[in-house]
Amino acid sequence: MEKFKTLISRCLPLDIDNIDTDQIIPARFLKISSRLNIGKNFFRDWRYYKNGKPTNFILNNPKYTGEILITGKNFGCGSSREHAVWAIMDYGIKVIISNYFADIFKQNALNNGLLLIELKQDIVNYILKNILKAPNSNLKINLKEEYVEFKNKKQKFEINTYKKKCFLKGYDDIDFLMNLKHKISKFEKQLFY
Repeated sequence: MEKFKTLISRCLPLDIDNIDTDQIIPARFLKISSRLNIGKNFFRDWRYYKNGKPTNFILNNPKYTGEILITGKNFGCGSSREHAVWAIMDYGIKVIISNYFADIFKQNALNNGLLLIELKQDIVNYILKNILKAPNSNLKINLKEEYVEFKNKKQKFEINTYKKKCFLKGYDDIDFLMNLKHKISKFEKQLFY
């Protein structure tokens, strides 16, 4: 995992509630075992017609770019599939902001290095509305101090302390344990010798 520094980016607005994992990455793409280029199938059925031509879906609009996705509530509901997180990350998204995330999706995201931020619905609506009107607007995320800043307004958010430490250090769960190897060895010596 990459260390998460303060992120300043434009945003992708997706004002849709209850987006399930089958829309994020359709089931027919779950046979692959590599994360490489899986982002091309991110929202595949919403971004392309069956003949392969692009739809007018908002993520196909070139004026909306960025590493932050702002979306409706209950993002990532439906079946558990880690491929959904892989597709999002391969597409170039580092952070998703919503009012609520499905639990299994949330765990998959945090375990793979995709930061999820839950804000009050009125704040999410405010950001979405402004991004739609002014696509060049930037949003700042300061993970260390746990706030989002948009249009000179700061909004605090909460994150699990352990996951926050992993993001800031660039650790996945195994890296975190390996980082404690010397403490584990010291404890074993005290316990068994």
